[in-house]
Amino acid sequence: MTVKLRSPDGVALITATVLASMVGFVDAYMINVAVPAIGRDLPASVTQIQWVLTGYLITVASLLLLSGALADRFGRKRVLIAGLLVMLVASVACAVAPNAGALIAARLLQGAGGALVVPSSLALLNGSLPTADRARGIGIWAGISTLGTTLGPYGGGWLVDHASWRWVFLVNVPLIGLALLALLRVPADAEDRRPLSVDVAGALLAVVGLSAVIFALTSTSWPIGVLGVACLVALVLLEPRLGRPMLRTSLFRSRPFDAINVATVLFYGAISAASYLVVLLCQLRLGYSATEAGAALIPESAVFLIVSPLAGALVARIGTRWPMAAGILLVSIGFVWLAAAQPGQPYVRAILPGAILWGLGLGLAVAPLTAGVLAAVPDQDLGEASAINDAASRVGGVVLIALVPLLLGVSGAADFAGPLADRYRFAMVVLAVVTLGAAVLTALFVPARGVRTNAVLMKGSGS
Repeated sequence: MTVKLRSPDGVALITATVLASMVGFVDAYMINVAVPAIGRDLPASVTQIQWVLTGYLITVASLLLLSGALADRFGRKRVLIAGLLVMLVASVACAVAPNAGALIAARLLQGAGGALVVPSSLALLNGSLPTADRARGIGIWAGISTLGTTLGPYGGGWLVDHASWRWVFLVNVPLIGLALLALLRVPADAEDRRPLSVDVAGALLAVVGLSAVIFALTSTSWPIGVLGVACLVALVLLEPRLGRPMLRTSLFRSRPFDAINVATVLFYGAISAASYLVVLLCQLRLGYSATEAGAALIPESAVFLIVSPLAGALVARIGTRWPMAAGILLVSIGFVWLAAAQPGQPYVRAILPGAILWGLGLGLAVAPLTAGVLAAVPDQDLGEASAINDAASRVGGVVLIALVPLLLGVSGAADFAGPLADRYRFAMVVLAVVTLGAAVLTALFVPARGVRTNAVLMKGSGS
């Protein structure tokens, strides 16, 4: 059933999907500001802390494709509700975890819920709106959702300083409750759904492969890394041979679809790692409290909030390529500025200019990236296409966050303070180069108007 953006049902739709997306953003990134406190309180080694961060991202990235298939079969609204309930239980488990192992296990469960929530929320939004409202709706969704990343780290830092890191995980509870209430007003999906495709072998290969690769990156256990790569290669070889695979490779017959997803891996991966590095720098090198560190990047999110809805309208006028490429390039320049931050510099010199460039670039890039990847598939594939793109962003995030200790030269149980002094600039420059690569890829291979790819894909895939 189509829902007009400017209607009571449209408001409920935006509210539900925005709140659901905020839950995913909070679980993925708000925890960054609590890392030093978690390490001191439990206590936890650098490797365990990395797993607290990456455990959520691993299960999200591994199960997103399976989630997309479930959304296309059972309905995006039903899957979204199920995911929110799983995240509610997992968030409480994180808050009461008695040790690092229990916290990691709860984060893995939280990621399983996130895998259901993230793609189904965006697919529900995109699939419920008429074509003329989609670009603007995505821009509004992206802009308002950023309130979670704007206020979340600041609120999380305040909770760490004035209460406990455990309260950071309970922020989700009211967000989930409000999202479920808003969903009561949202109409159910259309009945034209695909047959169920539950690819257990593919899901297991994805989980084991990603987990093993990340474990190898965080512990330098290369035999485990080889196992992980072998599982991922087996996944790629297996999927085309299955009657109902988790990942239908026909979706990748469109070069623009492929280019946007590769750019997503690089772009969102670099952003995730840079956010983590900047928060660590603020607390461990620049002398900021957790609250101040959480507030350091608020200008980035505020600029994004202003620019993103405008970028949605811009996509409708000039297409996806140039806003996306220009935005990614601006983020790369912002990383270069932040790489030069030094102790003793005032905030307005060390962090603020880079944060503004970062927010401006992100605001320009997110709406065209999202609109472009969804425009590249027919409506019945929106759930799977959204899941693939979300998986790409999560895979990029989990891999590059896992590489942070390697970029900093951290090993064993050492903390981050010393390595940050020696190699922070190097790590940020590497992330700037990765982001620049995503901008170049976008300029070369993403079409000026992503809507043209629908016909190309439908011809090429035969689906």
